[in-house]
Amino acid sequence: MIRILIFEDNKTFRINLVDYLNGTGDIDVLGSYPDARDTLNLIKKHRPDLVLMDIQMPFVSGLEALSIIKKHDPAIKVLIQSVHDEDDKIFNAICNGASGYILKNAGPDQYLVSIKEVMTGGAPLSPSIALKVLSMFQNQFFPSKIEYIDLTTREREILNYLSKGKSYKMIAEICYISVNTVCTHMAHIYEKLHVNSATEAMAKAREMKIL
Repeated sequence: MIRILIFEDNKTFRINLVDYLNGTGDIDVLGSYPDARDTLNLIKKHRPDLVLMDIQMPFVSGLEALSIIKKHDPAIKVLIQSVHDEDDKIFNAICNGASGYILKNAGPDQYLVSIKEVMTGGAPLSPSIALKVLSMFQNQFFPSKIEYIDLTTREREILNYLSKGKSYKMIAEICYISVNTVCTHMAHIYEKLHVNSATEAMAKAREMKIL
């Protein structure tokens, strides 16, 4: 039996949720409250396995209550519920130790699935929330797309010789091609790397690990 507390300011939603969860046979709702002003005392009193926490409530926000719970007992799972899928709220909830984030438009069965998933070590996220988390992760660690430059073997070879201080004439002799052909390859390199000089080309090639 999973012992949970519910903090939810919408009375009708709270009552319906309590009735549904208590009727599943897997969950014991220890108490349900319209705000989180007495969070710490209620946690100490009931000692729940999981707290279902509305993120936006009067007096004390769900994020503040989450922080209070985690400081008191990090082992208590907190599943955030909200009508909002705003990036800052999601980010703050996750950073403060939320075990999952579910939108209130999820069906009652999804609530049960999410609660059980949290209790087995998972981190349930509503689909739209998961997409936002993925996007935040990508923007945080990969702020710009890595540009792929497809230089030919000959173009890389010429750039390599340039980086060693070889002139166009010397490169032409080494590669058994004409100086005009070297110039043609360099024009292609400039176009692909979006540069206007050999110095810029070599600098960008090093930056992109081409050299």
